[in-house]
Amino acid sequence: MSHTIQSSDSHRTDVVIVGAGPTGLFAVFECGMLKMRCHVVDALDMVGGQCTALYPEKPIYDIPAHPSIEAADLIDKLAEQAAPFAPTYHLNQQVEKLTRTDEGRWLVETNIGTKIDAQAVIVAAGAGAFGPNRPPLERLEEFEGSGVFYMVRRRQDFAGKNVVIAGGGDSAVDWAISLAGLAEKVYVVHRRPKFRAAPESVARLDALVREGSVEMVVPYQLSGLDGENGTLTAVRVATLDGEEKALPADALLAFFGLSMNLGPIADWGLGLERSHVAVSLPGCGTNVPGVFAIGDIATYPGKLKLILCGFAEAAQAAHAIHPMVHPGEALHFEYSTSKGVPGAA
Repeated sequence: MSHTIQSSDSHRTDVVIVGAGPTGLFAVFECGMLKMRCHVVDALDMVGGQCTALYPEKPIYDIPAHPSIEAADLIDKLAEQAAPFAPTYHLNQQVEKLTRTDEGRWLVETNIGTKIDAQAVIVAAGAGAFGPNRPPLERLEEFEGSGVFYMVRRRQDFAGKNVVIAGGGDSAVDWAISLAGLAEKVYVVHRRPKFRAAPESVARLDALVREGSVEMVVPYQLSGLDGENGTLTAVRVATLDGEEKALPADALLAFFGLSMNLGPIADWGLGLERSHVAVSLPGCGTNVPGVFAIGDIATYPGKLKLILCGFAEAAQAAHAIHPMVHPGEALHFEYSTSKGVPGAA
């Protein structure tokens, strides 16, 4: 059973995992299977990272054996999978300091004074401290939270509404597909007809456009917002030539990506490349011995930012850490089907 601690204290463990997103949670499982105890630190007050904070109801299509699974359900399953290894979660805390101890271990310290002594550290911090990229529109703040949103927590909130979706990536395409048929009208605003999204998803969106369930507004970009007292009534869009029109709207979903801020991680002496931590394969080790990075925050030649790749990186890091935690102990790799999971029925 997992244990959550939100007060400051001192602890000793095998591995500290910085980040409780999907990759961090799976790292608990992989470490546990190799008899290594984990403490997990996350700045949010719940596990799940972006999946929980930004898009709990967003369907994810590229998880093996799940043709479609909502982000929140994926997190629930990962937490359940990690639970037999009794991880300790330190939530609503941010790791501020990482220092080497006299024993050659690592001391992790958080902003509220929690201290965790560990043999190794896995940085699974996703995009770091993240926030939405906001469109440069007048009166934007007036409608944020009431008519302008950067995430979807509940699909049902948009039932029967006129929804304008702006953006050209996976989030824009996936939510247009998800809200078609639920919303009264779905408009997709993009400056060009091509999208940076999975080809199959783009094909599904094209089919919905042909059916009339979604209206494409191309090539346009956002130019203004109309409404009173925080109630949005229309979204104005314009072409590069200045041609403008108004789309009746109860809600604007603006998906222009996240701005990354590594925060204190940037001061840990790790090799950084464009706000990412450089690692080497196999093992996902950083330039600092005993510190590893996995998931979206890690980069290496050929890196794919997919959750399933993060899962594989978690397994690699766990195997690289094993001889540090259990020196001299031979690791005979076995499939989980052979060895089972401790505590599982």
